[in-house]
Amino acid sequence: MAGGASEAQAVSGTAIRDDLWQSVLPGKHWCYSDVIKIKAWIAACSLAVCLFAQPVVAGPVEDAEAAFVQGDYETALQLIRPLAEQGNAKAQSNLGVLYADGKGVPQDYSEAMKWYRLAARQGYAAAQSNIGDLYESGQGVPKNHAEAIKWYRKAASQGYAPTQYKLGYIFANGQGEKLSYATAAMWYRKAANQGYADAQFNLGYMYYNGLGIPKDYAEAAKWYRKVADQG
Repeated sequence: MAGGASEAQAVSGTAIRDDLWQSVLPGKHWCYSDVIKIKAWIAACSLAVCLFAQPVVAGPVEDAEAAFVQGDYETALQLIRPLAEQGNAKAQSNLGVLYADGKGVPQDYSEAMKWYRLAARQGYAAAQSNIGDLYESGQGVPKNHAEAIKWYRKAASQGYAPTQYKLGYIFANGQGEKLSYATAAMWYRKAANQGYADAQFNLGYMYYNGLGIPKDYAEAAKWYRKVADQG
């Protein structure tokens, strides 16, 4: 974590596609000799978070998701496009993912943004977060950090844990925003309370090092244990 304990290091992760089709292994704040025993414990746990958070109910969207997971992007596209054109927000967001990733269609960030915006207008949090990603990376639109933060906040304010974690990471590392451990801890806590393992880990790290919150080893252990319990 930049600017934190002398033996701490922030490891930036790959861009997150915040949608129900994607599994994410975002950046984490890994700690070294000061918490080596805890690191060894946590390293034994899988921290990958699958965003299939909702129960699966048979239907065209779910069939498309299944095809996507199996790598059958053509089928996924055939199933999802009619639903997106009919105004289904989840389908619109997922179609945006296909265009952003170039799966089943030529990669086209502008087309991805079009579908994300249609879903975002209906309040679909994953699409709002994905719009933020495109502005943050400058893909399909001019790079604009302020606009990215605006969309991240829209998604996070709906309780969307992946984006709450993302905001925590941004403020913990001063990534385009003034570094603020207190603000980072606030966002990590919101995501951690929903069971988001990466946020739980980083919140534990902040308690262990007293970053933005009072140092509290018992509280740190509590959050590390929650990560471990997710196996």
